[in-house]
Amino acid sequence: MPALIECVPNFSEGRDMAVIRRITDAIEAVDGIRLLNVDPGASTNRTVVTFVGPPEAVMEAAFQAIRTASKIIDMRTHHGEHPRMGAADVCPLVPISGITMEETVVYARQLAQRVGEMLDIPVYLYEAAATRPERKNLATIRAGEYEGLAEKLKDPEWQPDFGPATFNPRSGATVIGARDFLVAYNVNLNTTSTRRANAVAFDVRQKGRVLREGNRLTGEVVRDDRGGAIRLPGTLEGVKGIGWYLEEYGICQVSMNLTDIETTPLHLAFEHVSEKAQARGMRATGSEIVGMVPLRVLREAGEYFLRKQQRSLGIPEREIINIAVRSMGLDEVAPFDPDGKIIEYALAARGSRAGLTDLTVRAFADAVAAEAPTPGGGSVAALAGALGAALGTMVANGSAHKRGWDERWELFSDWAVRGRAIQEELLTLIDADSRAFDELMAAFRLPKATADEKTERSAAIQAATRGAIEVPLRTMRAAVRSMEVTRAMAEIGNPNAASDAAVGALCARAAVRGAYFNVRINLGGITDQAFRDEALAEGASLLTQAEALEREVLEMVEGRFT
Repeated sequence: MPALIECVPNFSEGRDMAVIRRITDAIEAVDGIRLLNVDPGASTNRTVVTFVGPPEAVMEAAFQAIRTASKIIDMRTHHGEHPRMGAADVCPLVPISGITMEETVVYARQLAQRVGEMLDIPVYLYEAAATRPERKNLATIRAGEYEGLAEKLKDPEWQPDFGPATFNPRSGATVIGARDFLVAYNVNLNTTSTRRANAVAFDVRQKGRVLREGNRLTGEVVRDDRGGAIRLPGTLEGVKGIGWYLEEYGICQVSMNLTDIETTPLHLAFEHVSEKAQARGMRATGSEIVGMVPLRVLREAGEYFLRKQQRSLGIPEREIINIAVRSMGLDEVAPFDPDGKIIEYALAARGSRAGLTDLTVRAFADAVAAEAPTPGGGSVAALAGALGAALGTMVANGSAHKRGWDERWELFSDWAVRGRAIQEELLTLIDADSRAFDELMAAFRLPKATADEKTERSAAIQAATRGAIEVPLRTMRAAVRSMEVTRAMAEIGNPNAASDAAVGALCARAAVRGAYFNVRINLGGITDQAFRDEALAEGASLLTQAEALEREVLEMVEGRFT
């Protein structure tokens, strides 16, 4: 698995798109970098940029972005709602795949040293890259913001980790670090009172508020034995938050950083803010995600709200995402584009070519009918299986919502989730079958002039032939599992959808039988007799199971008609 790092730098410019473009152009000029998202905010006067790539490329792109920002952003004239201390205010690195947090920390420190020494910018390290425990928290480092930076740099306790300990009036200071996924999330309130928005933020954020005697605003601070202020913690762990007013929208927001989305997921943050706002006479009208989030964040949110409605979770993923967007009002202040806000979707859109499953039904049929050998019977078998699984899932989803069956929604939801997973697996096998055939043909085209080339070619042909057998076997296994769903739906599902369960079983049995033909036709090229016998036996067993399940389903459905 290649090493990938996500970089999410925040720049103190959210209004001048020409300035923002110069920064993002510097990022995109680096080979190997994918710019995923650019999220400017006028009221905050701040832009969050998201890009990914191999570690060395990310380091170069981050450096060039910080250097560009230091040249074209003048902090002496900067004003905005968001706390900040520099032109390139904060630059976190997030390990995505093939790299550990410890390795990411090394890269963060290397970047910080390069920025400090080559650009003469004071640089502080935070989160996992911090060199001192008291500097792990970004808010602690940024206390006093740009306006207090000159005095802060005079304090021996606040010497930067890299770069000069002198005030750079144009660029300020930069904070660089390594961290896990952090979700920047703002909840909209139907108020223009920053004080009231702050009150809600204090209710929910982990550090809460300072405890006071009597009046919570003007009362004397309650202190411990050592004289330190005692705090009343908020309700959400791993959450930092403040309230602010956004002039461009005419509303206040509770602005939060969710630093531990395992403990406090997005939907829980929205629910708590909504509850606390309502207790104070306000209402959460919507929310917004700043930057990008992993797919699971919105999947979990959508499933949470579906459970609250006692609705099936076995619906298509895009519909689950839409439920999350609608439930939390993620599109209230700006359109919400899942392909631009969800990391996995953005990577897929920029990094993969279209496959057979991206074709229209007509285009797929035309591709099958063409002279080329792929897509062929194996892909069509996988498609038939996917359609069979989809029909079983459809009956389960419909049964979960049937009037009078409310107490059974979770039973049918579980069946629908199971059917959806099988459907997705079979859809991937449509392209996998074509790829397996193409790999086999490529093996046959290898040179065979010398003895070594003949040996290498023979080994490649055997490996590719195994692949061309294993893919249809996977199709058979998945299609048989899908028939368990259709059998359950024929037996306990909505009787008005019994015919759909029957068609699903017919599709699945066709998938099994069709895939078995592909197994058998490719077995002739296998020299390993043990593998041949095992594959043939498994295929025959799966076909027997499919035929028995088909008979059961059809008998159940026929019984509905008598």
